[in-house]
Amino acid sequence: MAKDVLCEVNSCAYNINSENKCGATQIYIVNNKKDDASTSSETDCKTFEPADL
Repeated sequence: MAKDVLCEVNSCAYNINSENKCGATQIYIVNNKKDDASTSSETDCKTFEPADL
């Protein structure tokens, strides 16, 4: 299991102080196409919550 989860999405509520570290208690990632993903571009993070910017 990953010790640190990094994220560059500054508009996400879980991005800790815009330091590219994810503060979510769990991460949920899904395929964004019908078949199994073979690249990262074929996945989506469902954990995303918009930050109150």
